[in-house]
Amino acid sequence: MTTPDILRDFERVPPHIVQQAGAYQAAILADVAGRRGALHGRITALRPSMKVVGTAFTVEVRPGDNLMIHAAMSLARPGDVLVVDGKGDQTAALMGTIMMTACQKLGIAGVVIDGAVRDSLELEEMGFPVFSVGTNPNGPTKLVPGRIGHPICIGGVTVNPGDLVLGDADGVVIVERHKIESLLPLAEKKVKDEAARIAAIQQGDTAAKWLDAALRAAGVLKEGERL
Repeated sequence: MTTPDILRDFERVPPHIVQQAGAYQAAILADVAGRRGALHGRITALRPSMKVVGTAFTVEVRPGDNLMIHAAMSLARPGDVLVVDGKGDQTAALMGTIMMTACQKLGIAGVVIDGAVRDSLELEEMGFPVFSVGTNPNGPTKLVPGRIGHPICIGGVTVNPGDLVLGDADGVVIVERHKIESLLPLAEKKVKDEAARIAAIQQGDTAAKWLDAALRAAGVLKEGERL
């Protein structure tokens, strides 16, 4: 049996878990997830103040064509983040003010796109979170089929529909749907530990106590030698 190009139904991270995850920085979630899940640094917030958290609604398009993004907008639920595999193409914008305004009106939480967008100043004024590889004034075509609701690879990371998406000034991290709830206590602990360490540094305790052992393990220092 052939799998359809459009998969409409899939399990999502529950809204209360999305809300809890949204309290953390992308860096915190990436660390507690094993320093993995962060998209390639080419995919960045259109403006540093932008932050997004929600569930992944995956879209695959051919370079320069946004037909399937329009279809995805019609199917996405409030709280979804459109995560678009645009093949890293920067020769044409796949989305702009008109589409983003519709997304905002539909309750879509934001857009993460491995491709270009346009109308960047208007998007900034809207306050709608957009993460992309850059901008280009060229418009797209609307001719080529793609897929919706399938696993995609974007920025070197596999994204399954329903996964947790969180993006901020540092970039975007994806956490598997079935893992995110178990990581939240670790994220809370990491935030507290980092705050305590920063407070200690501010009081003059600047030494990295782990450093000598790490240097010996790396062969930089001999056994018993110290910096």
